[in-house]
Amino acid sequence: MPRPRLLPMALISMALLLPAKLVSLLRGVPSAGVPRVELVTEARASAPAPPPRPAAAPTPPPAPAAPPEPTPDQLAERAVLESLRGRRAEMEQREQALQQREMLLAATERRLTQRLEEMAALQRRLEAARTQGGEREEAGWRQLVKTYETMRPREAAAIFDDLEMAVLVQVVDRMREAKVAPILGAMKPERARQLTTELAHHRARPPETSTP
Repeated sequence: MPRPRLLPMALISMALLLPAKLVSLLRGVPSAGVPRVELVTEARASAPAPPPRPAAAPTPPPAPAAPPEPTPDQLAERAVLESLRGRRAEMEQREQALQQREMLLAATERRLTQRLEEMAALQRRLEAARTQGGEREEAGWRQLVKTYETMRPREAAAIFDDLEMAVLVQVVDRMREAKVAPILGAMKPERARQLTTELAHHRARPPETSTP
């Protein structure tokens, strides 16, 4: 028997399968070769995504350029400015010190003025008290003199002979001359002489003046 040829048989088989594949494609049924494509697609979809690449590190900024060296003129100008600043600070310190001294002097002057006013007021009070005391003392002497002037000369002379000389001089100095003469005549001669001497010394003294 003759051997059948393979090529014509393969062509006939493909021709018979082609309408069936076309019909299945038109109906939405996958053919024998389609699942292999879907499996590859699903495998790719289920495969893990590659890790993200790390971001590149930022490039550092360029280093600043070194400042230029100052010129001699700039150095001299800088030195002059620093010297002026130092002088200005020194002048401000001196001005503050002068202001503090002026404030201290003003406060001291106010205290001295207050003390002087207090001393003046105290002096006025003392002078007023001294004047009042002198007036009271003078009124007492006048009352005593009036008492002796109304006495008889012999009675007054007997008292004057034993009276203290300082008190006797004050009394006789305030008595009228017409009242003193009879009393001196009735006194002891030695006592009358002593009284006359002390009375002359008393009247020769300058009057006492109050110190300011």
